[in-house]
Amino acid sequence: MNSTNFTSISNSSTINIESWFIPLDIINIICLTIVISLTIFFLIIIIFDKTCHTVPMMLVANSCLAVLLCASDILWISIFTLQRDIQSNQYQDIFCIFRGYLTYALCAVLDYSFLLQAFHRYVTVIYPVRLFWQLPRTQFIFIIITWLYAFIFPLLFVFTGGIIYNIDNQICQLPLRLSFSINFAAICVYGIPILLIILIYFKLIQYVRKINQRVMPVNILFRAQRELKMVRRTMTLIMIVFTFGFPYAVFILISFFTSPPKYHFRIAYIFINISLTCVMIVLLQFTDPLKTSIMKKLNRQSNIIIPNETQMNRTMAF
Repeated sequence: MNSTNFTSISNSSTINIESWFIPLDIINIICLTIVISLTIFFLIIIIFDKTCHTVPMMLVANSCLAVLLCASDILWISIFTLQRDIQSNQYQDIFCIFRGYLTYALCAVLDYSFLLQAFHRYVTVIYPVRLFWQLPRTQFIFIIITWLYAFIFPLLFVFTGGIIYNIDNQICQLPLRLSFSINFAAICVYGIPILLIILIYFKLIQYVRKINQRVMPVNILFRAQRELKMVRRTMTLIMIVFTFGFPYAVFILISFFTSPPKYHFRIAYIFINISLTCVMIVLLQFTDPLKTSIMKKLNRQSNIIIPNETQMNRTMAF
């Protein structure tokens, strides 16, 4: 990696700004604002609607919180990038390294939140009588463990000086090159949770096929098929993240052999931001209790409005 691309200087200096920088920054900010608004709305519904106070919805709330914090961190990055692009200068502010650290930690929290959803579905089907694994307290402990893990492992990059300022992309990240840090981050953030979710998915497929060949009670087969469907939905969410994160993965692969494109982080992050928007939309579509709660509130609101309009028409006619 060329040393001119990464630096840790704090003095401001002028750089060349491409014509597409500011429009791209604005698109990022719009996408992230939509994501943050949706997640806050979903979390409010989950908190105040008692029908959503279940273990599966607690895990969905964990994913929503992860998306909220991840989107807030990237929005923070995007706002500072936009400010620097408008001013046509570059400098590393005091929170730059911290924002880079949060990016790796919160992306890991998001991916492992999907893993927790898949794992809960797995133990519900495979070990239905082992209630310990299905208790809210047990799942809450797993949530705490994943959050601790996600916030601990990126500290390695901070203490070793791995996260540094990229002048061209106006962001603090691990430089893309063949190194232990970038491989370790990719494995911890994406590799482990994605592979485990895929493993759970195929294990459930094998289990459903196995009980189909036996004489089993209908309710057991139905429950297994239902949970398999939910894990398949979780797979869809993780594949959305993986698909839109594919440019980032490509740039990492390119960096093992040669220098990646000059503005690789700017390009990669627009895809990541779009993926977060898609994840929230798909999460709503896949989460039946959340969708039902929203529809009830909308129907209740329409029922309030319609009688008021009818009463007003009667008054005017009178």
